[in-house]
Amino acid sequence: MKTLIKNGIIIDGIKTKKFKGDLVIEGDLIVGIGQFDEDEFDQIIDAEGKVVSPGFIDTHSHSDLEVLINPYIEPKIRQGITTEVLGQDGISMAPLPLEYVGPWRKNLAGLDGDSDHLSWDWQTTDGYLKLLEETEIATNLAYLVPHGNIRMEVIGLENCQPDAEQMERMKEITHRALEAGAAGLSTGLIYMPCAYGEQKELIELCKVVAEYDRPLVIHQRSEADDILNSMQEVIKIGEESGVKIHFSHFKVCGKKNWDKIPRVEKFLEEAQAKGVKVSFDQYPYAAGSTMLGVTLPPWVHDGGTDKLLERLEDEELREQMIADVESGIPGWDNFIDFAGFENIYVTSVKTEENRKCIGKNLLEIAQLKGKDPYHALFDLLYEEENAVGMYDYYGREEDIIRFMKRPEQNFCTDGLLGGRPHPRVYGSFPKVLDKYVREEGVLTLEEAIYKMTAKAAEAFGFNDRGTLEVGKKADLLIFNPATVADRATFIDPIQYSVGIELVMVNGELILQKGQKTNNRPGEVIRLK
Repeated sequence: MKTLIKNGIIIDGIKTKKFKGDLVIEGDLIVGIGQFDEDEFDQIIDAEGKVVSPGFIDTHSHSDLEVLINPYIEPKIRQGITTEVLGQDGISMAPLPLEYVGPWRKNLAGLDGDSDHLSWDWQTTDGYLKLLEETEIATNLAYLVPHGNIRMEVIGLENCQPDAEQMERMKEITHRALEAGAAGLSTGLIYMPCAYGEQKELIELCKVVAEYDRPLVIHQRSEADDILNSMQEVIKIGEESGVKIHFSHFKVCGKKNWDKIPRVEKFLEEAQAKGVKVSFDQYPYAAGSTMLGVTLPPWVHDGGTDKLLERLEDEELREQMIADVESGIPGWDNFIDFAGFENIYVTSVKTEENRKCIGKNLLEIAQLKGKDPYHALFDLLYEEENAVGMYDYYGREEDIIRFMKRPEQNFCTDGLLGGRPHPRVYGSFPKVLDKYVREEGVLTLEEAIYKMTAKAAEAFGFNDRGTLEVGKKADLLIFNPATVADRATFIDPIQYSVGIELVMVNGELILQKGQKTNNRPGEVIRLK
């Protein structure tokens, strides 16, 4: 099929000044850019007055499980996303040995959800990617092999260090996943069992990743009180292993830590001066989102969710948890300390009984349950078997803008899809185009599109997409630059963005005139 998109305002993703022109797509490729007669085309789309841009790349996605149930992730598609990077934060779907399926589902539930409708028998990264391929997905999906899954396959969920033989086995699994096409290695050093991994373990794994010229995508060990030491750890990993570093959802949490931001930026520059290639992604909100279990001290998670639940049954251990939160543990991101009970809101639960907690902060939930905030939190996590999502207010607008303007930055959603989610699930990319381009002029339209497309593609090695160039994959959008906007709010987050009129993936329309189609032309991106 040969398609002509005519009269568009073309923004190619490589910061070229916008220009009016036509685009020709044949099959799944862009084959012409310029001015063309309308003869001999199977389909002609008039984009007069509209922007034609590359499809947006969400470099931090949590659609890993949901896409197997619903291959058309509409909140993402309606904000212009054509490619998502799964396998984030060191804990995801594969590798997953059969003996760990039960405890791992509980560990993952607060982040990516759970489902009894899946077989949970794919075992390896290749097995999971094959299942995605069989699913017929609407958008393109890449996958990072998660550090926590690698660790689990070799040494389980306990807080212990690998011996030499186990370390070699972990490296072999990393090789296996990268040979299957994984886009890099992810870790989340506030999540178990990733948090048990020491710097030397990550350096050894990253030596493998560096052989493939793929990135370490890292939720660093601290984004709050200990962020300076954390940054030094990550940069050392890059120096010693030669791996490219991509920081996930880059930020500095808590008012008392905002004065560290200039030093954090200095670390980025020093790393690159030492030859470490550094990039990061960011969602455009001063509130984050993750699973509520991160509010518990790290030792509570040792051994997995079943052990966590046992500890929540013990009143003495509960008192120890409270003491640790009140006094702080070195190197631990203490969410209750930097955000406060009043700024942590529940977004999802799994039982009907606790649905009344969704949308409420921890102080409101304590009042609802007639308990003090600590025991209300502990009881909620216990009743839900740790499968609770949350968002928390951590920062300020001026720092969002400060990081947004940095050359290392690209945009993402980091969207958790369950319950009443953080509005970034529905609005991240259009919010940038509305608030930070059209209203405030923080970025030009060309700069914003570059950060949503080509910059993201470069960070992850997607060489065949991310720009409007002849020979590249036909992943593209048509949107109205005067009306594109997010609608999702923290009060009412389940609202689709507006102004994205057409979305094309690999040459096929998945959104046309603002209406979804039945096409599912997405590819699993296996890097070679």
